[in-house]
Amino acid sequence: MLTEREIIATLDMLRNENLDVRTVTLGVSLFDCASHDVERFIANTRAKLTRLAGNLVDVCDEVGLRYGIPVVNKRIAVSPVAVAGGSFSSAEMLKIAIALDDIASRLRIDFIGGFGALVEKGFTKGDLELIDSIPEALSKTEHICSSVNVASTHAGINMDAVALMGRTIKRTAEITADRDGIGCAKLVVFANIPQDVPFMAGAYLGIGEPDAVINVGVSGPGVVKKAIDRARSGNPGLDLGQLSETIKHTAFKVTRVGELIGRKVADRLGILFGVVDLSLAPTPNSGDSVGEIFQSLGLKSIGNPGSTAVLAMLNDAVKKGGIFASSYVGGLSGAFIPVSEDLDIAEAARSGRLSIEKLEAMTSVCSVGLDMVAIPGATSAATISGIIADEMAIGVINSKATAARIIPVPGKKSGELASFGGLLGSATIIDIPDDGGSDDFISLGGRIPAPVQSFKN
Repeated sequence: MLTEREIIATLDMLRNENLDVRTVTLGVSLFDCASHDVERFIANTRAKLTRLAGNLVDVCDEVGLRYGIPVVNKRIAVSPVAVAGGSFSSAEMLKIAIALDDIASRLRIDFIGGFGALVEKGFTKGDLELIDSIPEALSKTEHICSSVNVASTHAGINMDAVALMGRTIKRTAEITADRDGIGCAKLVVFANIPQDVPFMAGAYLGIGEPDAVINVGVSGPGVVKKAIDRARSGNPGLDLGQLSETIKHTAFKVTRVGELIGRKVADRLGILFGVVDLSLAPTPNSGDSVGEIFQSLGLKSIGNPGSTAVLAMLNDAVKKGGIFASSYVGGLSGAFIPVSEDLDIAEAARSGRLSIEKLEAMTSVCSVGLDMVAIPGATSAATISGIIADEMAIGVINSKATAARIIPVPGKKSGELASFGGLLGSATIIDIPDDGGSDDFISLGGRIPAPVQSFKN
């Protein structure tokens, strides 16, 4: 039970420190919607999503208002469309994406995730058709997000998929060039993707999940920063071990809030409650930055030497506090470092303190990976694939989820600004070495075998 003091502290987080429930995501299986006819599949999907999610937005708003805890985003995650619609052509996959987008609009849903594929060990026909449709699907929709898992610790890295996704990202950027390649902001390449992620663009409902489930993503980088600042102000002699304890206690309270809201929404909808994702998800707003936490812990800026160590400590403390608060923790659960979505991280990229190499090093200990990284539009598909391959290797070798959400901004060079709007923010384009040096490696294809630590049976 929370003490009176802890309740007051939590209320203060809500009033003054940007605490919110970042997303309530309703996962819905589409396997019972399957049909050989695309129009029947769409009709079945529309009926099921309308039945289960018709009241999602209203219920989230009512529960949030009752407890004074805003639910910022209301989302849906579906089964991987490449699996549920495995018999369809690329043109039919596009038709499904457009239909899902219309459903999201009608239900007032912010995003629908799951327009994706799981190809870590190879392709099915449905996988290839869906990936082929991704660029056009993301250019013609507003609410659709796509994730493709190309690697896992148990399977290794599907380099044919890595090469294909480099070309897919390049094409997606080109056909959304009028908006700085924004289609790529809704496309993420994963290793070890969890089945219950509530955060976009990676959210989908895994094959082992229930028919319908509520997963919650909490946030609170501003809360963590303020807690550290208070602790250091009250006792300037605190060391990093003691400050880690402060982060743990804060993560405990934030997780309690998230699970409370998630369970109340699930009860109102008559749907199972799944997990709380503990990830510290920033926004471009001042005071809601993961990057500012690095300053509170003694660094001049994220990107300075020591940044990887700080991120490792932060990630670990958040997980420890959250796991103590709830038996149902899942998703990614850690700290996001999305370059364009975090004001302080975007500034570090602009000033040159954050390079692609430093970002990659930090992803070895964070909970996602290279996230919302804007790169020059002229970067070749093979170089993009090389960046993805490096990120996938970090995930595979360390048995953790990693991802790459990379945006080659058409017509722009390193040092220029790319603007995506809203929560996606803006970012200075990071310089990428691109001399064709990865071309031969990527052209080899095949599958990099699973590492020895995969054999844990």
